[in-house]
Amino acid sequence: MATVLIADDEQTVRDLVKRILEMDGHRVIEAVDGEEAMRKLHVEKPDLVLVDLFMPRKEGLETIMQLRRTFPDVKIIAISGGNPTHGISFLDTAKRLGAHRTLAKPFSMETIRDTVAELLAPAPVAPRAPA
Repeated sequence: MATVLIADDEQTVRDLVKRILEMDGHRVIEAVDGEEAMRKLHVEKPDLVLVDLFMPRKEGLETIMQLRRTFPDVKIIAISGGNPTHGISFLDTAKRLGAHRTLAKPFSMETIRDTVAELLAPAPVAPRAPA
């Protein structure tokens, strides 16, 4: 299956997501913040990154911007339990910065499974025009 990197400062979130994705056959790598995630990305080259938006040292929005510049092909799911501040949705901002999907915490096991499966599914091949 795929290699997935989870960047979240909450151990319980990392443990839960890791357990779900490993049950589906994925290899899972963990990072506690954006700095560690970027270091591991250079070594592990994951297919998908789940990134929390609120982490110490390097937060998620900055991490997403760096991911887009450095690893433009990696799929990104932004996750956050933070509420909109002054009408600003950080998940909407993450989407504009390059996250392919966004998930608000708490999310269900089915939601994380379905979202990961959707992003890792091969792109459909367009039918050829008749010759």
